[in-house]
Amino acid sequence: MQRVSDETLQGIGFGLGERAAYATCPEKSRGRFVDEPRSRTRTEFQRDRDRIVHSTAFRRLKHKTQVFFSHEGDHYRTRLTHTIEVSQIARALARAFRLDEDLAEAVALVHDFGHTPFGHTGEDVLNELMADYGGFDHNAQALRVVTKLERRYAEFDGLNLTWETLEGLVKHNGPLEDPETGRGTRGPVPPTILNYCALHDLEIDRHAGLEAQLAAISDDIAYNTHDIDDGLRAGLLNFDMLREVTLAREILDEVDRLYPGLDDSRRGHETTRRLITRMVEDVIARTTQNLSELEPTSVEDIYRAGRTMAEFSPEMASLERELKDFMFANMYRHPDVMRVRAQAEEIVRGLFAAFMAQPEKMGGHWSEQLSQVDEPALARRVADYLAGMTDTFALSEHRRLFDHTPDLR
Repeated sequence: MQRVSDETLQGIGFGLGERAAYATCPEKSRGRFVDEPRSRTRTEFQRDRDRIVHSTAFRRLKHKTQVFFSHEGDHYRTRLTHTIEVSQIARALARAFRLDEDLAEAVALVHDFGHTPFGHTGEDVLNELMADYGGFDHNAQALRVVTKLERRYAEFDGLNLTWETLEGLVKHNGPLEDPETGRGTRGPVPPTILNYCALHDLEIDRHAGLEAQLAAISDDIAYNTHDIDDGLRAGLLNFDMLREVTLAREILDEVDRLYPGLDDSRRGHETTRRLITRMVEDVIARTTQNLSELEPTSVEDIYRAGRTMAEFSPEMASLERELKDFMFANMYRHPDVMRVRAQAEEIVRGLFAAFMAQPEKMGGHWSEQLSQVDEPALARRVADYLAGMTDTFALSEHRRLFDHTPDLR
């Protein structure tokens, strides 16, 4: 893995001085789908960040599952706390490269808006149930939320975010289309994204700006490390198990050498914070190397690079894959987790079937003009309604409609 030298740290400056030439500039934003006067007190990307934070979708993240369901304990991460942790790492990395910190933070804060209740279980079930209607993808759903489903403003639906924040949201993990063949890089591009791009081209065959790329890798860093913390707290993982993973073993050896006899709580926190530092420094070193090879003079050079700039070194990428494989085998697929996931799946399937059969039971504006809605449009409306639910609301809706509701234990 790559470590950051003192010279490199001095060179990148941690946000000191002028913005980097390859940073995304708010003064040169491509604007919003609906034209608005510019703010007199905030940059365009600060305005985006603020709209995201004040949105209904952001508040709902508080009661949406990360790994453990909310009733299992107040100390486990939810989508909201995970999102805040991602935004902190993204902002720190953006500062290191003298980028626009507000844009990096905005992309980080909005990246999970499309997630369903009950974590990836809800997404997997909805994708299956929506197979005949265009499928369900949490990234595409996030775009629907910020361009259509949020109902806050008199003059437009959604949040009317800038082009740069939207393109960062949609393709922070890389281009969605191959520029030569037009084929999807990770399977078919969701219709939601294609339909939006027909109206407001997000250039899904090119890479996003560096701020969005750093937000994406911050997501990996955050959940890799903090899921370990939650796994230790839940008793699904222990330190002996972590020693099976090369990177975790190295850091545990370091912690135990420096602090022999440390209690388990501090030992776990010391391990995860050092793991974050190790990954962050590796990203800084590798991204610095990539930038020195590309020598970008504008954000357009980042868009056209044809490769990801913000990434782990090959060695760290291999260690991270080992860590992910370990977490899937020992935590995400743990029998206790899988049992609760099966119960959550039952809830989502039941709600989808009930609302498709009697859509008026959704209530509110969701039940308006149902006579004008065909089956595919109804299915999408039901999926929108379900995806916006928190864990707690999904449970209460299921109890309202059914005689028996699993208790997710």
